Amino acid sequence: MFDWIRNLRASRVERKLLAWHAPGRPVWPMRDPAAFTREGYAKNAIAYRCVRMIAEAAASAPLKVGPEGHPLARLLARPNPEQTGVELLEAFFGHLQVSGNAYLEAASIEESGPSELYVLRPDRMSVVPGADGWPVGWEHRAGANVRRFERDPVTGDAPILHVKLFHPADDWYGLSPMEAAAFSIDIHNSGGAWNKALIDNAARPSGALVFTGAGGADRLQEEQFQRLKRELEDMHTGAANAGRPMLLEGGLDWRPMSLSPSDMDFIEARHAAARDIALAFGVPPMLLGIPGDNTYSNYREANLAFWRQTALPLAMKAARAIEAWIGDRWPEAGLAAVTLDLDDVSALSVEREALWARIGAADFLDANEKRRLAGVDAPERS
Repeated sequence: MFDWIRNLRASRVERKLLAWHAPGRPVWPMRDPAAFTREGYAKNAIAYRCVRMIAEAAASAPLKVGPEGHPLARLLARPNPEQTGVELLEAFFGHLQVSGNAYLEAASIEESGPSELYVLRPDRMSVVPGADGWPVGWEHRAGANVRRFERDPVTGDAPILHVKLFHPADDWYGLSPMEAAAFSIDIHNSGGAWNKALIDNAARPSGALVFTGAGGADRLQEEQFQRLKRELEDMHTGAANAGRPMLLEGGLDWRPMSLSPSDMDFIEARHAAARDIALAFGVPPMLLGIPGDNTYSNYREANLAFWRQTALPLAMKAARAIEAWIGDRWPEAGLAAVTLDLDDVSALSVEREALWARIGAADFLDANEKRRLAGVDAPERS
């Protein structure tokens, strides 16, 4: 029985020959990716910058496809009529950071292989698990329009690439850095809202009007109270009224209420929240201009750590996933190998210079051995 199945897979017969079972019902993620986009990416400057930095850096790492001239190289360079390869990967990595999941669709699939690639929004995608719990398909919903993508039961080929970040409690969806930093994002956003309210209120803390009338009276008449309240709202609140002098009638005394040191601690709390957000995304706070962080001795060291620990591992993960997904869809061209061209990453130039200096100083190596250690093919001997 299993030999017959293996022969079917090897011969790549008509893909509609077998259907083991009907796909199950789609399973939607427990968290709402649209909420992460709305509350985190769109309303928090730190989270926005972290996502942009990671997506742009990982997308700029050049992909190298072998053997030379493979159709996958042309597809990755120009995946669809609307985007370049860098733009496609930037959107792909951006969705991965915001929602923990990213989806690529291989469109116009023919016998000659895929001809276009598109990024699909994670908030519109749901996994369709099979009888054994593993995904056998995906469902895309845009309004009333529903499209279903199914994995080939014989070859295992799928029109969708689903890359997710590790989630220890979910079989089908990844855990977003935005979700891990959710509390810190809320603190940072609340601090910004407090500052905005302070600016709207003449950029100074509130105060109190104390009334002491004739004969020790301590209450205004209702009409006087309402008139005073209207004058304060109209003439002495809002940024446009900042600095306007206040004219007090007899019996009224203005007593400003200053903030205590503990009340002012929210500023440091906001900086701490910003550092936690950067930590969740794997971006050194020094690169974001957050004060109080001295983990790295200089900006160049922090930038190198960002590339080595965050951007390059993410780019390599995507390269391997693309290779396993559609690297064998062109039988006449052979299996494609997708790697990163690290020699073309400018951020790693310091490491390359140090490597070349060490190799050049190794007198016990011959020229060909030095070339191999430097990653350069040695010339063939005649």
